[in-house]
Amino acid sequence: MLDSKVQKEIDVSDLLRLSAVPGVGASRLRLLVGHFGSPTAVLAATPRELIRVQGIEKKLASSIAHFKGGNKFVDDQLSLMNKVNGRIVTLWDDEYPEYLRKIYDPPPLMFVRGTIEQNDKYAIAIVGTRHPTAYGKLMAERFAKELAEKGLTIVSGLARGIDTIAHHTAVKLGGRTLAVLGSSIDIIYPSENRRIAAQVEENGAVVSEFVMGTKPDPGNFPRRNRIISGMSLGVLIIETAENGGAMITASIALDQNRELFCVPGNITEKYSIGTNTLIRDGHAKLVQSVDDIIAELEASLRPILKEAPSHSLPQLSVFEQKIFDTLTYEPTHIDALSERSALSMSDTLVNLLSLEFKGIVRQLAGKMFVKM
Repeated sequence: MLDSKVQKEIDVSDLLRLSAVPGVGASRLRLLVGHFGSPTAVLAATPRELIRVQGIEKKLASSIAHFKGGNKFVDDQLSLMNKVNGRIVTLWDDEYPEYLRKIYDPPPLMFVRGTIEQNDKYAIAIVGTRHPTAYGKLMAERFAKELAEKGLTIVSGLARGIDTIAHHTAVKLGGRTLAVLGSSIDIIYPSENRRIAAQVEENGAVVSEFVMGTKPDPGNFPRRNRIISGMSLGVLIIETAENGGAMITASIALDQNRELFCVPGNITEKYSIGTNTLIRDGHAKLVQSVDDIIAELEASLRPILKEAPSHSLPQLSVFEQKIFDTLTYEPTHIDALSERSALSMSDTLVNLLSLEFKGIVRQLAGKMFVKM
């Protein structure tokens, strides 16, 4: 629960200035603003008044009271923020994500490009490996699509692989999506995702707790991961190695009392070891469809849930139906499909191409086919 003394309108410049005082980290920033009601009041306080706040020792109190720097830092931050049409959402603002506010160490300020809406609290995080298999790509697209169709916001980290697919799918459907960065909002990483970041901004928000000009250093990503899970009702992991970054997100999600879901994978595949282990050890729930997630979170999601549009199959010929029935969401080679359907290779190919044209089958590299 936030301190009721905190002013409704926070002076962002003074909040940035206070954050620039050496020794004032996120936790002390929250304590000080909560005690005095605003960063402006903190900066105007005397050392004697400051040391009454738990965790503020005499030396730090003196540093805050006599702090004369920070003007250049504030000006540079605001200038860089304006260049990317960014802004700051503080812990005390109504726009601040509701569930993130409740975690152990919520960031006192978030840099934002785009908008965070009230219904973004109905969010599911989708994360996973940067090197997904064909199966992983398909599962990421399928789950992101069906969750977005039900009106849920997709949260991820804009990384290569599963994250990118999740964001792209939500954007393509016109759904809401939030991208949490391990860098500042003016340094999009990886750089090839600048275009998708701009699209996310139009369909949600690109957010970061890191001050402008922060590069994507490795140590930033565990902190980023706690925000991904913190903003979400549950976390879905699609493919991760045993020591993959998504395993850190899984651990954080469990610490934050978030529901953890995993798509099972091939036991011989390196990027299924993490997800399968989480399921085996009872840390994550095995999910085979979006309905498994919805069932687990139904009470929380009831206000937002809407029926996904029905996807009835187009009319199929006898041979198209025969081939379609042999397909799965696992890539299958045309040779195997020909053998299973008892059709010649040429007939199999013709009918597969017809099914692809009808939008219910996809061809992958190496003459592999999957059901959509």
